[in-house]
Amino acid sequence: GVQALLRKLQSLVEVPGRLRRWAAPGGEPARALRCYARARAVLRHYRHLPSFRAIEDESHAIMADLAQRLRTRLRCEPLEPKELAECAAMLLQLEEPPAELSEEFLSRAGARLHAELAALEAELPPLDANTATATAAAAATPPPPTSDILDFVDRGSASFVGTLCTLAGSYRALFAGHPGVGTGRLEAFAAALSTRYFELLERRLALERGLGDTSLLVRALDRFHRRLRALLDLLPPDAGAEAAAAALVARAARERVERYLRALQSFFLGCLGDVRQALAAPRPPGKEGPGLPELLGTLGSSVLGQLKAVLGYVQLFTARDVAFASLPYFKGEFCTGAVREGLVVAFVRWLCRTARGFSEGAAERGAPAAPPALLLLLARLCLDYEATTISYILTLSDEQFPPQDRGPVVTPGPTLCAEARGAAQRLLDHYVQVQGAAVAQMLRKSVETRDWLGTVEPRNVRAVMKRVVEDITAIDLQVGQLFEEGVRRAQSSDSSRRAFSVYSSARAPGRYAPSYTPSAPMDTHLLSNIQKLFSERIDIFSPVEFNKVSVLTGIIKISLKTLLECVRLRTLGRFGLQQVQVDGHYLQLYLWRFAADERVVQGLLDEVAASAAHRCLDPVPMEHSVVELICERG
Repeated sequence: GVQALLRKLQSLVEVPGRLRRWAAPGGEPARALRCYARARAVLRHYRHLPSFRAIEDESHAIMADLAQRLRTRLRCEPLEPKELAECAAMLLQLEEPPAELSEEFLSRAGARLHAELAALEAELPPLDANTATATAAAAATPPPPTSDILDFVDRGSASFVGTLCTLAGSYRALFAGHPGVGTGRLEAFAAALSTRYFELLERRLALERGLGDTSLLVRALDRFHRRLRALLDLLPPDAGAEAAAAALVARAARERVERYLRALQSFFLGCLGDVRQALAAPRPPGKEGPGLPELLGTLGSSVLGQLKAVLGYVQLFTARDVAFASLPYFKGEFCTGAVREGLVVAFVRWLCRTARGFSEGAAERGAPAAPPALLLLLARLCLDYEATTISYILTLSDEQFPPQDRGPVVTPGPTLCAEARGAAQRLLDHYVQVQGAAVAQMLRKSVETRDWLGTVEPRNVRAVMKRVVEDITAIDLQVGQLFEEGVRRAQSSDSSRRAFSVYSSARAPGRYAPSYTPSAPMDTHLLSNIQKLFSERIDIFSPVEFNKVSVLTGIIKISLKTLLECVRLRTLGRFGLQQVQVDGHYLQLYLWRFAADERVVQGLLDEVAASAAHRCLDPVPMEHSVVELICERG
C-alpha cells in the first residue's frame, strides 16, 4: 500500500511536466486535458497543503495558457468542421462558459458556411443594386453558367448541406444540456443559412433558359430533395422550409413545362414557314413540288411527333424513382394544371388562334397576306384536329399524367374540338372570300375598262372569261386535294346547253320578241323583279361546308355577284349587250359543273343578263344559235 501511495504521489509531482510537454504548441493537447482531468480533483482536495497548492497553481497556469491558445485558434484560424468541434470540446473541458462558447462556435461555423455559399454565388451573375445597371443587365443575355445544374446541386449538397449538418450535430453533442444554451439559437442559425441557399439555387435554376437535358434537371432536383430531409431535421417545424423547398422544385418543373410550350410554338411556326416556302418556291418545268396532301401530312405528323416527345420529356418529373414525385403537387396540380391545361390544351388553343389569325386582317397589320393554299391547308389541319388529333393527344396526356378524381376542372375535349372547328370554318370562309375576290377583281376590271357603247359586234368570247374558267378549274383541283367532293343537286340533262337569255331563264326570248316595244325594257325589268319574289334567295357570303362543291359554289357566287354589280353601273349599246350575252353563255357552259346547284349559276347569270338589258340603249339580243356557235368556237 505504501508503494502504491508513493507511485500516486510521484505521478502528481510529474503532472506539470507532462502538461507542459503535451500542451506546448505542436503537442498533444487532448492528452494534456485527460491528464489534467485525472489530477484536478486530487489537487483541489489537497489544495490546503503548500506542496499540492504549488503543483495545482503550476498546472492551472499551463492549462490557462492552453485555453488562451485554443481561444485564439478558434477565433482567428480557419478550421475544418471536425477541428472546430474538437477545439470547442477542449475549451468546454477547460470550463469555458458554454453560452459564450456556443456563440463563438456558431460565429466560426457561420463564417465557413457563408464562404461556401459565396463560392456557389460566384458562379452566378451578380445582382446589381443600381436600377439602371440592373435593367441593362436584364436586357442583355446572361453568360452561360460555368457548370451544369447537377454539378451545382451536388457541390451545394456536399459542401454546404453536408457541412451544416456536421456542424449542427457537433453543436448538439457539445452544448446539449448546458444551462443557457438552447436549440433555438441553432435553429435560427440554420434557417437563415438555408434561406440563402434556397435563393442561390433558385437563381441558378433561373439560368436554365434553354431546354437542355431535362433528365439532368430532374436528377438535380431529385438530389436536392433527397438531401433536404437531413436539412429539415435542423430547422424548426414552423420555419416553412419544407414548403419553400417543395415550391422551389414545383416552380422549376412548371417553368420547364412553360419553356416546352414556347418551344412547341416556335417549332410549329418553323414548320409553317417551311410550308409557305414550299408553296412559294418556283417549280422548274417538268418537275412538280410536294402537293398539298404531302405538305399537310408532313406538318401534322411533325407537330404531333414533337408534342409526344415533349410529353415524354415532361414525364421524367413524375417517374417512380424520383423522390419529389411523391409530393402532392406532382400527383395532382402538375398533371392537370401544368401539363394537360398549361401545355397540351394551351398549345392546341394557341395553334387554333394562330391559324385563325391568318384570316383576320393580317394585311392591315402590315404582315404579308397568306397564300390561299396555306389557308386551305390550315383549315384542313384544324378539321383533322377536331376529328381525331385532339382526342388522341388528350387521351395520351391523361394516360401519362393521370388526373385526380377530385382534381380541378379541366377543359373538356368537345370544347377544344369546337374551337378547332370554328378556326377551320373561319379559314375556309376566308379562303372562299380571297379566291372569290381574286376572280371578281378580274371581272370588275374587264367591265370597267371596256367601252360598252362603242364596241363592235361580238365574234369571240372575251379572254377574261376563259381565264375565269381556267382559274375556277385550278381552284377545283386545289380544293379537291384536301376536301371531299360533297353532294351536288341532281342536274338536268341539258345543263350545258341551257339557253342564256337577256331576260330570264324562265322566259324564252321568242315569247316576248314579237311584242318588243320601247316600254319593253321596263316591263321585262318589272317581270324579272316579280320573279325574284318567288325564287329562292341566293346568299352570297353564307358559310361554306367542308367539301369541294360548297367551296367552289361560294367562289362562283362572289364572282358572278361582282359581275352583276359592275354591269349595273355601265351603259351598254346593242353590241355591248350581245357581248354580255355571249360571255354569260360561255360561263354557263362551264361553271355549272363546279356548283352544288346549277340553278345558283343560272340565276345569277340571268340577273346579269337582265341588268344588261335594262342598262342597254338598244336592247336587241343575239340569236341563241349564233351565241352557241361563238361559244363552241371559243
